[in-house]
Amino acid sequence: MTAIADNPATSTQTTSPISRRSQIAGRMVTGLVSILLLVDAISHLALPEEVTKASYELGFTDGDIVAMGVVMLGCLALYLYPRTAILGAVLLTGYFGGATTSHMIDEKSLSAGIFLPVVVGIAVWAGLWLRSATVRSIMPLVR
Repeated sequence: MTAIADNPATSTQTTSPISRRSQIAGRMVTGLVSILLLVDAISHLALPEEVTKASYELGFTDGDIVAMGVVMLGCLALYLYPRTAILGAVLLTGYFGGATTSHMIDEKSLSAGIFLPVVVGIAVWAGLWLRSATVRSIMPLVR
């Protein structure tokens, strides 16, 4: 029983407060990522020619493209609301995993198609890590 109480992952120890500088950096990263994702979601809903052409090449239909835009908006809303930010980040990670996989299947755009979703996924978590003590306690950089 004492092993559980001594485990830092299960103990109720207090975390140090996040510095103002870190909070600002986290909000800036989150803001930039959010703008990028919002533009992407709107482009999926508006169906401009460039988006539909690229999506058709990957095998998606108009309905699939609109559904991706709606899912992206939902995940983004969860990510931006503080109480559900971790859930939103997890769902966005899954979304980016799907984007990476769809580009891996299409061998023509392998390098560019894989690079961007991975980088944006890392930025999603970096922004959240910078501004959230909960995320820092779950994923500490240094033990």
